[in-house]
Amino acid sequence: MTTLRDIMTTDLTTTDPRATLKEVATLMREQDIGNVLIMDGDTLSGIITDRDIVIRAVAYGHDLGSAATDYATGSVFTMDAGTSVQEAAKAMADRQLRRLPVTDGAKVVGIVSLADLATRASGGADEQALQGISQPTI
Repeated sequence: MTTLRDIMTTDLTTTDPRATLKEVATLMREQDIGNVLIMDGDTLSGIITDRDIVIRAVAYGHDLGSAATDYATGSVFTMDAGTSVQEAAKAMADRQLRRLPVTDGAKVVGIVSLADLATRASGGADEQALQGISQPTI
């Protein structure tokens, strides 16, 4: 059984809750990534994506010096590193998640994206997740 530990990206880009939108966007550009985890010490307090910055802040003309946490998703859904890829794909589909932080106990140890499901997993996990994510929300 393939688990999240087998396919997750372990090179995480994180920032603290005081980071601004501009600082987070700069991290994304420098690392060529689309999300940054917001960590309060060792605790995951949020995740912000490039889409969050554009849709929640820039589109409304908000100041790029604003706190990124104001535009991030809090109460982030995570799954344990030992979870099967198929179970994780179902959870991502059900919750319409493109990115899934992975934990070992209470510690964030990785992240799995749709791209990871597509390139590192087998058994159609990427298709399952994408079908759920692509459904319109009501």
